[in-house]
Amino acid sequence: MEARYNIPPRDHRINERIRVPEVRMVDEDGEQLGVMSIQDAMKLADEKGLDLVEVAPQAIPPVCRVMDYGKFKYEATRKEREARKARKTKPTQDLREVRMKTRIGKHDLDSKTRLVKRLLDRGAKVKVSVMFRGREIDHPELGMGLLRNVADVLVDDALLERPPTFEGRFLAMTLAPNPQREKLAEANKAAKPAAEPAKEKKPEKELKVAEA
Repeated sequence: MEARYNIPPRDHRINERIRVPEVRMVDEDGEQLGVMSIQDAMKLADEKGLDLVEVAPQAIPPVCRVMDYGKFKYEATRKEREARKARKTKPTQDLREVRMKTRIGKHDLDSKTRLVKRLLDRGAKVKVSVMFRGREIDHPELGMGLLRNVADVLVDDALLERPPTFEGRFLAMTLAPNPQREKLAEANKAAKPAAEPAKEKKPEKELKVAEA
């Protein structure tokens, strides 16, 4: 299999910084030119108006490639920036966890619920856990009530991927982003009139179960 020497390491040497008597040469098109003296290699690169870059210093003799080093650095930097940007904007499917205690106050519960919504909006799945201490484990309804509260608030934002289940001293459910959440938000906004007369209370919506 033909060896390829396309990308030099970060701390590579170029041109006059290459201080070895001979090198194995690869031209700008990737064709191997064999072993030659460093003087001949420098002359070849100079005649082409390009740089001589040491791409495999550990080899015997070291491998050098003729290339436009400035252009290579620019392209490498641009691709690295684009890769970082893509990683930041790409929705994550990591499972995140938000924990709370059975005695959590309303303000803190609202804060935890907003955190769950932010994570869902970023595309993450969220495990919402309630921790039981001591004899609290004998009253699972405490945890169920908290999880129900979170589910009711996020009914348009999430799908129930895993219903509440005990894991040791934790009662946990897993929520997944609802792919229809943006459409539901727009529909709800459009459905709100300026002033709405009192009507008979409709049954509350429930969190849908995510399809397997």
